[in-house]
Amino acid sequence: MELLLHQVLAGLATGGIYACLALALVMIYQAIDHLNFAQGEMAMFSTFIAWQLMELGTPYWVAFVTTLAISFVAGVLIDRVLFRPIHDAPILSHIVVFIALFGILNSLAGFIWDFNVKNFPTPFGSRPLLGSGLISSHDAGMIGVTILLLVFLYVFFRHTRIGLAMRAAAANPQSARLAGIRVGWMIALGWGMAAAIGAVAGMLIAPVVFLEPNMMTSVLLYGFAAAVVGGLTSPGGAVIGGFAVGIIENLAGTFIPYVGRELKLTIALFLIVAVLLVKPSGLFGRRVVSRV
Repeated sequence: MELLLHQVLAGLATGGIYACLALALVMIYQAIDHLNFAQGEMAMFSTFIAWQLMELGTPYWVAFVTTLAISFVAGVLIDRVLFRPIHDAPILSHIVVFIALFGILNSLAGFIWDFNVKNFPTPFGSRPLLGSGLISSHDAGMIGVTILLLVFLYVFFRHTRIGLAMRAAAANPQSARLAGIRVGWMIALGWGMAAAIGAVAGMLIAPVVFLEPNMMTSVLLYGFAAAVVGGLTSPGGAVIGGFAVGIIENLAGTFIPYVGRELKLTIALFLIVAVLLVKPSGLFGRRVVSRV
């Protein structure tokens, strides 16, 4: 029983990271109808910026907030410089740009900081929480930060004018324009927020997986699985999907024979295929119908 509870709590901690990445993926998907294949590399690059700031003597939380601001601005610039000019281009053009962005950020991080594994500090410590072996202080901190972030985003999108305008621009751009909403800038703000959310995920998971240019590859796959399970049109569903994927892959790796740590990644692939076969719109996503 204790092992089961430990794995569930650990799954909630990593599931919070998957939820953040899934939420970032859904935000950009709702804005431009395409998946951002470079979301993980954006998070990785932001995490390297935070590490560099701390290496220069910046306190952790100052570096954390500074990195969020830098990531937000970078996300807005990526939209305005790279994707705004190809807004009406075929889908293949967007995919090529996403793949190019992936390669550029990965190679640039390796060029600047090399490909050696680096330790990333945690402000929460790594000892068991309150002397209990059920969950570590860092895992509890990850859960706490994730919950605070999700509450902030809920309040922002539900109770602020900018948040409501961003939701309107994502749901119906034509009607939003008629209402005086600057849809282009709402999309850019969505990119900025997605980049900042990804940076939070990268900085929280780095002490666990260690910092190097390829650190987010498998994490992004879990994020994709969470977004697909919850629904690419449902931010709340993506969050639920993230926690669900975290718990499922932890329990499967512990209790299903022959899965173990080596085959845990196949759980994410299985979930993606299973949900797409049974309910392509995701568990909480809405079915999109187009008149032809």
